Formats: sequence, C-alpha cells, structure tokens
Amino acid sequence: MPNTYLDLVSFVPWTLIFTWLNLFILYSLIKKFLFKPVNNMLEQRKNEINTMYETAQQAQTNAEEMEKEYSERMAQAREEAGEIIKQATLSAQRREQEIISDAQEKAAIMTKRAEAEIAQERKKAYQEIKNEISDISVAIAGKMVQREISAADHEALISQFIENVGEV
Repeated sequence: MPNTYLDLVSFVPWTLIFTWLNLFILYSLIKKFLFKPVNNMLEQRKNEINTMYETAQQAQTNAEEMEKEYSERMAQAREEAGEIIKQATLSAQRREQEIISDAQEKAAIMTKRAEAEIAQERKKAYQEIKNEISDISVAIAGKMVQREISAADHEALISQFIENVGEV
C-alpha cells in the first residue's frame, strides 16, 4: 500500500501540463461558445431594458406636459366662459335698461296724449255747457220778455235750468 499512496500524491509533469492544457482549451471553448453569446444576450437585454426605461420616461414627460397643457387650456376656457357670461350679463342689463327707457318714454307720450285729449274734451264739454247755458239763458230771457214772471214762475225756471244743466 505504500506504493499506491505515492502514486496518488506523486508529481508527474506531463500530466500536469496536459491538465493545464485541457483546462485552457476548455476555458477558451467555453469563453467563445458560452460566455460571448450569453454576454451578448445579456447586453442586448440590458439595451432593451434601457430603451424601455427611456421610452417610459419620455412617455411620462409627455404625459406631464400634456396634463399641464390641458390644465392651462381648461383655465383659459374657464376664463373665456366667465368673460362670455359677464358680457352676456352686461348686454342683457343694457337691453333691459333700453326696454325700460322705451317703455317709460312711450308711457310719457301716452300720458301726454291722454292729458291733451282730456283737456280738449274738457274744453269741448265746457264749450257745450257754455253754449247750452247761453241757449237756456236766451230761452229764459225770451220767456221773461214775453211775460211778466211771478216768483213761482221764477223758481220753476231756475229749477228747470238746474235740471237741464244736470243732464248735460
């Protein structure tokens, strides 16, 4: 047994050289056929992920810009709507004042016409009463001239005059 132990621990230079040579060849083959494709695949995947991150970042930036633009447009639309409402309110108030002024002017004109018509009718009625009174006075004077009036006849004529004036 002592010999087997020595064989196991013994140093053989050619075995060591072939082992190192096999190891170097195996390393070269693995490096060329395994590490390079795996590294290329990992690099490609890394580039894809970086591209995805850049695209996502750009999409987020675009979304933020669009949101900002949307907010600005909404604020501008609110301002425009407020201005339109304000202008419509002012226009309605002006129109209201115009309508009221027109109505007041028309009412004043109608009132003046009515007053003029009333004054004219008053004058006409006064003239008619005056004419009737003068006709009645002339008739009474004519009757008085035709006969001598007693106190009773005088009262009857005055009563008749008052009745005729009341009818007019």
